Amino acid sequence: MKKHTLIIVCCIFCVLTFSCQPKSNLNTVKNDIEKKPNIIFFFSDDQSYDTQKDFGNPDVKTPNLDRLAEHGLLFQRHYNTTAICMASRANVMTGQFEYKTGCNFDHGSLGTKQWSTSFPLKLKEAGYKVGFGGKFGFSVSDTNEGWKREGEVAKKDFDFWVGGTDQTKYKTAKNKYLAKYADKYPHSTRAYGAATIDFINESVKEDKPFCMSVFYKAPHRPVQPDPMFDDVYKNTVFHKLPNYGRVAGQHLTKHSRLGRQYPRFEEWGYSEDASYQEALRKYHQLIYGVDYSIGMVLEQLEALGIDDNTVIIFSSDNGYFNGSHGLGSKVLPYEEGARVPLIIYDPRHKKSNEKRNTNMITANVDIPATILDLAGVEIPEIYDGKSLLPAINTPDKPVRKSLPIIQVWGPKQTHCLTVLDEQFKYIYWFYKDENEQLVPTEELFDIKNDPYELKNLSHDPKHLAQLEKMRKLYDKQVQHWKSEGVKYNGYEEYETLFDRSISWDNKEVTLSKMMDTKKAHQY
Repeated sequence: MKKHTLIIVCCIFCVLTFSCQPKSNLNTVKNDIEKKPNIIFFFSDDQSYDTQKDFGNPDVKTPNLDRLAEHGLLFQRHYNTTAICMASRANVMTGQFEYKTGCNFDHGSLGTKQWSTSFPLKLKEAGYKVGFGGKFGFSVSDTNEGWKREGEVAKKDFDFWVGGTDQTKYKTAKNKYLAKYADKYPHSTRAYGAATIDFINESVKEDKPFCMSVFYKAPHRPVQPDPMFDDVYKNTVFHKLPNYGRVAGQHLTKHSRLGRQYPRFEEWGYSEDASYQEALRKYHQLIYGVDYSIGMVLEQLEALGIDDNTVIIFSSDNGYFNGSHGLGSKVLPYEEGARVPLIIYDPRHKKSNEKRNTNMITANVDIPATILDLAGVEIPEIYDGKSLLPAINTPDKPVRKSLPIIQVWGPKQTHCLTVLDEQFKYIYWFYKDENEQLVPTEELFDIKNDPYELKNLSHDPKHLAQLEKMRKLYDKQVQHWKSEGVKYNGYEEYETLFDRSISWDNKEVTLSKMMDTKKAHQY
């Protein structure tokens, strides 16, 4: 009996002791349990994978990105499933491939249905404060309205907005929602850093978890870097990649030389050494401005004491050739056009004090899935993207076996569909033209052993088994397009054009109808 009485007294004492703890301590315990990470998504424009030391370039200066790389996970083989800004931005907001968003130049706007499951809206529903700054890049409309007014519909869905329409401007004063920062930060790249700090400060005052997406214009043309950084690369001599120049592109199919990428090698000064060096200095000066802007934000996170609960993601909307294969610009599915940096830094991770790399293939559509997973929000079934959080814990275990790269913009001769796995890349160019001496063409590259795509293996008997394997992956992707792709904005026709089993005569009829429809429905 005495034993039972003693137990009861002890229990009452424990209950009273806990109930008498200061309320603030109880709230702290509760907040620690319920606390969600803040998320900042930095997204540059036209930044190829080889623009940082940690991605293989010894000539560049990106101290703040280097700092993130020192403590985060570097994804060495990250691709945009469409390597052009409008489609890529729709991909990275919705987690869906282009043929499911229906959105790209030459095609149309992002539908309101696809936008409804975008990561900013899903985060907002979950209690996050969401902000956006920079080049939004696509319109949201079911009638293909909104061209040159990108973001004007979507801005109402954000709690904080310093986004811009169309391509946006480098001069801060010329961006409607950013103009108030112009006096102190005349170049928009730094102004976006300052605006992000304001958003963070507001969120902290409101005691809400936040997600800020910063879509820089840099290093996209026109070439207008911040004069504040004119001396950064003043005397730098940049090395050339092994696939630099026209000679390194002669083995590629002629299809690849029929778009704007080929003349831009000459027009943009990549063919002459002096102008090449100047082009690279300006290009990397623009990226240095992005790095500086990111540094502004990182410094403020530390000052507020929230850096230990803020996840940083950095990537770009597409790559850039800068003379590789004798090409300029982007769009095409070769490595320099489609492959970009990706760094995820999660300070809460037990190995956040270590530099880590992974060679698994990842895609831009994986970013929104990862953001939702970080926030504890269910990933919509419609997403093609996979969360990369498992990769942060086990970098050697792939999250996907293959992915597509879609090119349906510009001259039809350059349109192609690509699939790649952990080692090989397969490209199918459907177009036939006797005058241009074009025929439907395959390309196969061993990216693991030939990262600069200097040898097309599609006609090599030793790689026949691998070619067949990649053809099957390609055909599977075409079937996915047929079953889940939108049936408007010209995407249904590619179900025929990209099907390897359909004759050119049938494809030519489809292409003719496609062109007539486009002429009748200009927007």
